[in-house]
Amino acid sequence: MSGQLSIAAWQLDQDSAAAYEAYLVARFFGRWAERLVAHADITPGASVLDAGCGTGIVARTAAHAVPDIEAVGLDLNDGMLAEARRQDSQGHVAWESGSLAAMPFDDGRFDVVLSQQVLQFVPERARALTEMYRVLVPGGRLLIALLRDIRFNASYEALAAVLDRHAGREAGDMIRSPFAGPDAATLRTELEHAGFGNVTIQHDILDVRFPNPSEYLRQEAASSPLAGPLSELAEDRTRALIADLEAALEPFTDDRGVTFPMQTYLVQARRPGIQ
Repeated sequence: MSGQLSIAAWQLDQDSAAAYEAYLVARFFGRWAERLVAHADITPGASVLDAGCGTGIVARTAAHAVPDIEAVGLDLNDGMLAEARRQDSQGHVAWESGSLAAMPFDDGRFDVVLSQQVLQFVPERARALTEMYRVLVPGGRLLIALLRDIRFNASYEALAAVLDRHAGREAGDMIRSPFAGPDAATLRTELEHAGFGNVTIQHDILDVRFPNPSEYLRQEAASSPLAGPLSELAEDRTRALIADLEAALEPFTDDRGVTFPMQTYLVQARRPGIQ
């Protein structure tokens, strides 16, 4: 699928991970983490896994929202985990290195598994869902946030097209890749094939604002592999890119900057059994 990059393309170093936390988590992933945790209805004393935790915003949000839980964050990316540990300076979360396709946990280890914006990058998605099922207790709950197709996130579609024109298709595909996950019907089928029941999928929409198109581009680049191709552009091409982006984002621009809706799937499922 065009626009789909593997998780290896998103192995950010610690500087990029810090930018991801400072910009993207602060602007929208933090708010989505709050919604994911709220829908999970986590009870005190529960064991909770943040699967593909990145800089750990979901695990940290859960640990701060619910008393006395055991929160664990799992990720392959050393840079992301280093930033997660830095953000969790008081050690509320146990941070583990490992793959979603072969989790380093016993069967039935967790009451709740949460996963935000990672499955679209996992090449062995079916195996990852099977692992999520395995590590849940019978009756345990799975909650996933997964961005909808880029056509439902029009500002990013515009940004990708501008990058195609000025920085090349690879740069445009880096922006498309977070939106290249499965559609709702496919995701439902994959969850049920992994053994999950009570699957519900809803659209969740978040309003996002950046001060201007240039800053939108800068923060996205600093927080992703896009920084590499953009840093190689000559100054005149960069100026042309920004001018084109300003024109493309004009429908999203008001007197306070650039504002647009972002759409994700919010998925809930349960491992059958009695908890």
